[in-house]
Amino acid sequence: MNRKLLAAVLLAVSVATACSSTGSSGGSSTGGAKGSSGSGVTLRVGDQKAGSQALLEAAGLLDGTPYTITWSQFTSGPPLLEAVNAGAVDIGGVGNTPPVFAAASGSKIKVVAAYRQNLAAAAILVPQNSTITSPAQLKGKKVAVAKGSSAHYHLLAVLQKQGLSFKDVQPQYLQPADALAAFSSGTVDAWAIWDPFTSQARIQNKARLLVDGTGYVNGLNFQVAAPAALEDGAKQAAIRDFLTRLAKARNWAESHQAEWAKVWAKETGLPVEVANSAVANAVAAPIVIDDAVVTSEQQMADAFSAEGLIPGSVKFSDFVDERFNDVVAKAQQ
Repeated sequence: MNRKLLAAVLLAVSVATACSSTGSSGGSSTGGAKGSSGSGVTLRVGDQKAGSQALLEAAGLLDGTPYTITWSQFTSGPPLLEAVNAGAVDIGGVGNTPPVFAAASGSKIKVVAAYRQNLAAAAILVPQNSTITSPAQLKGKKVAVAKGSSAHYHLLAVLQKQGLSFKDVQPQYLQPADALAAFSSGTVDAWAIWDPFTSQARIQNKARLLVDGTGYVNGLNFQVAAPAALEDGAKQAAIRDFLTRLAKARNWAESHQAEWAKVWAKETGLPVEVANSAVANAVAAPIVIDDAVVTSEQQMADAFSAEGLIPGSVKFSDFVDERFNDVVAKAQQ
């Protein structure tokens, strides 16, 4: 990462952290010495809109941590992983594509937990009055997408199934808020995006679904950690506890969607009807990081490499740490 980009990332993190909440039991750490329970450390967590913080709060699992959590909000996975690589964040949640792009750039990251989501959460949308009725008609069109995000791969997979490539469309690389503005104003013809933005656009902007993720994406989401945090005994313990709580919260969410939606709406300012729609798609079951997960991600990496969208090739297994796989079973106890 060059100095200008590093400075920008660190500035973004400092601003985001200043605006975020700090959570633990009573809002502070126990004050004890750093130990095997993670006590006495501060875990810096990167998050996205309606992400881990909202879910843990809804499930009542933010209380009682022996460590302090500071939250930093990011617009999407790529800038979050830039912060992880820069050492500004210890761990954070992203979709299936950001780790591939981070790995391709040589970032210092480790995928430490995996979840499988409803494929309907991924969507390519068109305006209500659009003449586009099939993916093949995206040829030559302006399509908004966040570069290196899960939507980036979704769009690539949809184009490839139609015998097209990125050279056949005009990709508009925009973060979600800017993409929503462009989509609403009609300056783009389509938008590749994920929930809650999918539900927001469909309900508030009357966007029409062109295609969702079914048959195109693997539905994987990840928690990605900084190697330096994993090498610190106390932080590693805090990460294990955090991942256990998060897995329990994801299991809870499957049968408590209404409760989750209320907190989600409060945290994001979105209408409850948008939150209700989004959480139905955002439920993600904790799964172990096994050979099937690594193989699926490797196939994605190979597809991006073949398209020339990432430099060189990626060996995804080099960026995986399976030491927390036991958390999945523990979360069900």
